[in-house]
Amino acid sequence: MVYINTTHAFENCIPIPTQVFELRGLLVIWNTMLAMFSIMGACRTAPELLHVLRHHGLFHSVCVPSFIEQDKVSGFWTWLFVLSKLPELGDTIFIVLRKQPLIFLHWYHHITVLMYSWFSYTEYTASARWFIVMNYCVHSLMYSYYALRAMRFHPPRFISMLITTLQLTQMVIGCAINVWAHGFIQTPGRSCNISPMNIKLSIAMYFSYFVLFARFFYVTYLSSTARKGRRIAAPTSKTASTSRNDTLELNTMLNGKQTTKVKAQ
Repeated sequence: MVYINTTHAFENCIPIPTQVFELRGLLVIWNTMLAMFSIMGACRTAPELLHVLRHHGLFHSVCVPSFIEQDKVSGFWTWLFVLSKLPELGDTIFIVLRKQPLIFLHWYHHITVLMYSWFSYTEYTASARWFIVMNYCVHSLMYSYYALRAMRFHPPRFISMLITTLQLTQMVIGCAINVWAHGFIQTPGRSCNISPMNIKLSIAMYFSYFVLFARFFYVTYLSSTARKGRRIAAPTSKTASTSRNDTLELNTMLNGKQTTKVKAQ
């Protein structure tokens, strides 16, 4: 609530459209740093998940928190992942200063991921190894895309579609992991290190994300408005690509305007 109230109050404090901050240089640095952090996180956590799946199977990957308790490298990057959800709130500062609409998806995503990550870490939730690896991997591509856009490069449209597709896939896998975890804790004689409350919170979060990103995918790439906007924008794409809307296009798209970008988990 403090985060939500503060951001909306700050947004209202900035005087009308005349005072808009470009911040392109800072955006390049910010997105590049987050991209590098996510790439390193993926490289340091994904091998542990693959090793567990190959040698111990699905049950171990969902129910045994060895990635925190036994693997020091994966445990360290898990800790960094949890901590990173706080500075990632800095995305909101750019939205406010650049006078972008602060939409529901943005603050809902940030605050729920932050709260769930910290809650899960206190429980050493075993299934979190899946969520952390997926998030690192998707963010690696997403923030790299953001950085290129901020640098005025123009990645092909299929890249943004790929990012959204990966986000949707992440939500489906997240729900599936929770279904498996529920089945494991119901199986007599098996101990699964995930609480029923955690499963409920996690599946509610992932399902809500799936609905929001599915709507985004439809509005951005499949709707008649998106197709019409693409035809209209084509002759002036060079001009549009250098505007202040480049790096936070999800916010404008979900308010009915043209975009080619995604905002993630």
